[in-house]
Amino acid sequence: MLPQPPVPRAHYRTLIADSDRWNDFEFRTDDIVISTPAKCGTTWTQMICAMLVLQTPRLQQPLDTYSPWLDMLTRSQRDVFTHLDSQTHRRFIKTHTPLDGLPRSAGVTYICVGRDPRDVALSTLNHRDNFDFTALLSARNDAVGLDDVAELLAAGPPPEADTVGGRFWQWIDNATDVTTSGTSLRSLTHHITTFWLCRHDPNVVMLHYDDLQTDLGGSMRMLAKRLNIAVPDSLWPGLVKAATFQEMRARASHLVPDSSHALWKSDEQFFNKGTSGQWQTVLNNEDRERYDNAIARLAEPDVIAWLHKT
Repeated sequence: MLPQPPVPRAHYRTLIADSDRWNDFEFRTDDIVISTPAKCGTTWTQMICAMLVLQTPRLQQPLDTYSPWLDMLTRSQRDVFTHLDSQTHRRFIKTHTPLDGLPRSAGVTYICVGRDPRDVALSTLNHRDNFDFTALLSARNDAVGLDDVAELLAAGPPPEADTVGGRFWQWIDNATDVTTSGTSLRSLTHHITTFWLCRHDPNVVMLHYDDLQTDLGGSMRMLAKRLNIAVPDSLWPGLVKAATFQEMRARASHLVPDSSHALWKSDEQFFNKGTSGQWQTVLNNEDRERYDNAIARLAEPDVIAWLHKT
């Protein structure tokens, strides 16, 4: 049989990020790539990785200084690459690009975090309400310009429902192609599936938001083991405490994404509730059946069961 040509990487491009930036990035053999769907625990995982790598519960610089979002378009590619190249500690890099859009490099560990999509939907509504779109455009203009914005937003933003329930269903039913849609149920299940198919790879780690909630210390120790990071026993209590929701919310201005561009109306609101099961107060039995039918069309049963922790 003739050898099969390599499968080309998917290209994910939105107003906020462009996965083509990864094309020119030079990995180090011990790099860590944190690749999660939005609102699934990205900042939480970055904080955990920061403390494991740096062996301290108190970061001296903003979190995104240690762990920049490589493909976010509020900073020039040159600035991000130069910054990462200057780092002497083990690098842990943020992205929302699924695994099929990332280059795979020997020795690099790829971490994905999943969460119940119904809670992701509600967290996304808070995220959007707290987001300063004008600040985003200003930062993007300074970094890469706005010449492509008309193309990216050619269809215009969809009209937004005026109720929480209506906005929830817009997120669930969004049928836009995953390479251009940003966050939706379709993009979340696709992202998780790209990792699920490679979950037995020794360099792929899958975490679940609920496990971080119910056993934060155990989850952190598991991750340290997978990353081959030894942590002295005396440090563990302080590291685990610093990774709790309450402690992170108390240091919100130091930990929010892209803190230098003030993208959030309230840094504290970025860490809104941090709980699971919020959706149960929004969906009735008919809604639950509608949701079950929607996700069944987008993902395999084992992926759905894992996301729902059933």
